[in-house]
Amino acid sequence: MLDVTRVEIKYDIGLSEMADMKRRLAIFMESDPHNGEKGYLVRSLYFDTLQDSDFEQKVQGYDNRQKIRLRTYSADAQTAKLEVKEKEGAFQRKRSLILDREESARMANGDYRFLMRRGEPLAHFLYPFMSSRCYRPKCVVEYDRYACISEHNDTRITFDQNLRASESNYDIFDKNLVLYPVSPPERVTMEVKYTGFLMTYLKNELNHCDKIQSSNSKYCRARVVSKRGRR
Repeated sequence: MLDVTRVEIKYDIGLSEMADMKRRLAIFMESDPHNGEKGYLVRSLYFDTLQDSDFEQKVQGYDNRQKIRLRTYSADAQTAKLEVKEKEGAFQRKRSLILDREESARMANGDYRFLMRRGEPLAHFLYPFMSSRCYRPKCVVEYDRYACISEHNDTRITFDQNLRASESNYDIFDKNLVLYPVSPPERVTMEVKYTGFLMTYLKNELNHCDKIQSSNSKYCRARVVSKRGRR
């Protein structure tokens, strides 16, 4: 079971800024081995209560909140990660479990009973938590990610673009999943993640980027069908 706590800061940037930052960061950081030539796919199924409590807490700007998702990086993958992210002020705690395809399918169908047969403490926490609060699958979110990594303070800087989603099909292993576009292709979310503090040489490089700090949530942005018309 993975359990990490770190700082995560999001910025909204354009394509030219992304290209410049990739060039600058390549001097100091390594390319994530999963990147390939253009990055890699991220696909997540988000869960929320019947009243969309996690959505509402994010929109209303609560300092302490959580989100639960099932994440994979390929429709051909044999496993997925069940993740709980808890925000406490500036810090994000992430705990995760590895599920097989059968367990993932049960999650997508709203059946969490198998978690009680797992030995991990997180599984034993999630079953009563999700069941008592009536968590249900709500939205699949997909995007393209390019990541830069550094061993110094476990730093990751990621560039996410082409955000798309589905609120009707919850199968994260569906190779023909139909998705609607959420963000324009020219906009990029840059996320800076680290433990402890951000190294000065990386701060200096980030200062060259024309960026706007953002608290946007991919999950909230992706709920454009069910939340249409909401301001």
